[in-house]
Amino acid sequence: MVYLNRMARRKSEERNVRSLFKLAGGKSYAITVPIETVREWGWQERQKLKLTIDDKKKRIIVEDWI
Repeated sequence: MVYLNRMARRKSEERNVRSLFKLAGGKSYAITVPIETVREWGWQERQKLKLTIDDKKKRIIVEDWI
């Protein structure tokens, strides 16, 4: 028998809902970015990105570091 290990696809309205998780060192957190977005914006692995923290609106803005 052959078993295919596949992840279930999210519904289209849940596609941009992401989980926050703790990294191995325990001092940092991470989220995943959809691969379609990474490709569309031309981001590369280990690319520097600028984070803008908006405490008032409780959001983080991610931009290309220039």
